Amino acid sequence: MLASWGVTFEAVDVEATPAARQTLAGLGVPAVPAVVVGERAVHGWNPKAVAELVGVPYAGGPALPPAELARRLDVVLAAAQRAVRQIPPQHLGMMHPGRDRPVRQLGFHVFRLSLAFRDAMRERRLPKSWQDEPAPHDVADGPAIAAYGERVRADLAAHFARPDAWDGVVETYYGSQTGHEVLERTVWHAAQHVRQLYAFLERMGVTPEAPLGAADYAGLPLPKELW
Repeated sequence: MLASWGVTFEAVDVEATPAARQTLAGLGVPAVPAVVVGERAVHGWNPKAVAELVGVPYAGGPALPPAELARRLDVVLAAAQRAVRQIPPQHLGMMHPGRDRPVRQLGFHVFRLSLAFRDAMRERRLPKSWQDEPAPHDVADGPAIAAYGERVRADLAAHFARPDAWDGVVETYYGSQTGHEVLERTVWHAAQHVRQLYAFLERMGVTPEAPLGAADYAGLPLPKELW
């Protein structure tokens, strides 16, 4: 995002630089990604706030309406189900260079992060712990991940049927957010990981079945880069 705006920056690997993690903690930032300018920081993928931080005009449009985001999330999760069913068993442990999340875990994560929206609205808080939650042992292959995804879609459909499905404010590990904001983050986050699943399938020599298209991504604040 910064590069696309022509902003000069220094990339820091906090895993390899403990002092950098301490700096983030001192600024009240519990985890990456984060953008830091002096004593100010923006945590998470927040294009508007990052633009304000670095002094760049933000050209993004308004967030999609909540009802459309809920519909779009189901479209994204259905696509994720199709993708994980296509993963050959011998490739479930494949990882992207420089990443430590195998494709099996990535497939599970797409659905878990989406269900976290419902949990956050119930509890009025979005903890960070769900990000690294491992796939259960019985969610061992593509069909099992897709079956888990079917349960998640049903749970979300029941939640979105509520009149207050996205009302109120949620305390997150990156600050207070409205339910609408958390929902938007959930949808683009899931969509970004589905894009990554497609990249994995192509590396496996598998053509993604009925992949998401431009209309499915339209209006979501997705990063240009895949990884």
